[in-house]
Amino acid sequence: MSEDYGWVADTMKKTVPWVATMGIEFPEVAAERVVAALPDDDRLHNHIGGPHAAQIFGLAETASGAVGIASFAELLGRATPLVVSSEIRYRKVSAGPLTAEATLSRPAADVIAELDAGARPEFAVEVAVRNAEGVTTAEVTVLWTLKPHKK
Repeated sequence: MSEDYGWVADTMKKTVPWVATMGIEFPEVAAERVVAALPDDDRLHNHIGGPHAAQIFGLAETASGAVGIASFAELLGRATPLVVSSEIRYRKVSAGPLTAEATLSRPAADVIAELDAGARPEFAVEVAVRNAEGVTTAEVTVLWTLKPHKK
């Protein structure tokens, strides 16, 4: 039986105002994989007619955050997910609507075990940003940590 992660999209839209402002949708959400979608908006185009680099990065980072929330929902009462670092590699010029497929790079159980052992675990989320034809236009790695709450 698969778990329903529809609440992740609602949480992202309510807690991160930028997500709702940009119109990001979440057509697929699972524990260790999320697809986020950015609609094309002429008002937000850059000097070459596509989404600004900040939007491309924002879409990817949003998808990676949704993976973290879905994967570690049960831990949010005792740890806060925070970005440690990010790297983006632009592969092709982006135009039109985009999707970002984010995947947890290692099993969530391993990250949880580190937290349970008293460590401040880090985990990477790999993101492929694609245009409407399915061509990868950017690749992003977002390194996250789970910062334990102070007791």
